[in-house]
Amino acid sequence: MAGFFARIANLWRGFLSLFVEGIEVNNPGAVYEEAIEERVNKHKILKKAVSGIIHLRNKLQHEYETAKTQLVDINAQIPAAAKSGEDDVALLLIQKKDELEAKLAATETELDKVSTQAEDAKVGLVAFQTEIEKLKRERIEMLTKKENAEARMAIQETLSGLSVEADIKALVNVRGHIGKLHAEADISSEINGSSLDARLAKTKNKVGNAQARSQLNATKAQMAARKAGNAQKTM
Repeated sequence: MAGFFARIANLWRGFLSLFVEGIEVNNPGAVYEEAIEERVNKHKILKKAVSGIIHLRNKLQHEYETAKTQLVDINAQIPAAAKSGEDDVALLLIQKKDELEAKLAATETELDKVSTQAEDAKVGLVAFQTEIEKLKRERIEMLTKKENAEARMAIQETLSGLSVEADIKALVNVRGHIGKLHAEADISSEINGSSLDARLAKTKNKVGNAQARSQLNATKAQMAARKAGNAQKTM
């Protein structure tokens, strides 16, 4: 049973992962904002830690300088106490001197470690701040690239939608239609010229012309005969 619920949990995590990935792809600006915000928060935490280390370094530095000053004073007081015969005071000063020297050595060792740590922490803090600024610049650059890519894609889609194939096809259709009309007109002329009615009309015209010519010839012959008869009567 536990295995079943574990598989369900894995499936659910996988679904959430795909869902989150989808959100990341669809809204890269929000992903950058979240990443930047996360780093800014970590920078604040790191800054507090660095400030704590620097405060400790400054505290140790102050203790070290104070101990050094006290040691100089004690070293000056010991001979004076011994010279005045105040041996108990001189012994107390010598004990205090030994304690200060031991404290100075320990403080110096600790101060060196903390100072090194503080310097490394400051370098890390500056590097972290630089990373944040770099990420901010990257966000601007990447979102600009995204906008430019989307604009180019939109232009390409627009240009692809303005294909000349439809216009060419329409021109071909119009040209073909006009050609067909011209051919139909030519065929009509040819048919009208070679139809039966047209041939009959031509034949009728020819017959009419022949009859008219025959009548004209007959008239001319009659006129010539009358002219010849008149000439003989005159003789």
